Amino acid sequence: MKAFAPEMQVFMEYLQEHKLKLTPHRQLILDIFLEHEGHRSVEDICRVVRQNDPRVGYTTVYRTMKILADCGLAREIDLADGMTRYEHLYNHQHHDHMICMQCGKSIEFYKPEIEALQDEASGQLGFKVHDHKLQIYGLCSDCRKE
Repeated sequence: MKAFAPEMQVFMEYLQEHKLKLTPHRQLILDIFLEHEGHRSVEDICRVVRQNDPRVGYTTVYRTMKILADCGLAREIDLADGMTRYEHLYNHQHHDHMICMQCGKSIEFYKPEIEALQDEASGQLGFKVHDHKLQIYGLCSDCRKE
């Protein structure tokens, strides 16, 4: 198993705080998730985890991914196909998504102007932002050509 020191520290602190154990299966799922970037479903993660340890069940992967999202290591995203996916959150630059409703392609983008407007609005309203996600649904340039 690989050690991702800062992420492991976050994970360990969360588990201790919530009186949960660090099991070998949770460790393996964390390592597999951290090794692969992108938008990954529980099914995708489970397939890779089972290549390393066939005894790991889907429910264990599902629950561990929920823990990773709860502790701030992962973010849940919905790409308009009804399937929840996870992407890295910890130590990754914030970005938003444009999602094609026809082909399912997800385009990541970052606009500091959008971030500034959100900061300004939350400041005016006295709102403390902990997290946010912007997902814009439409048609990508390829699908619009068809």
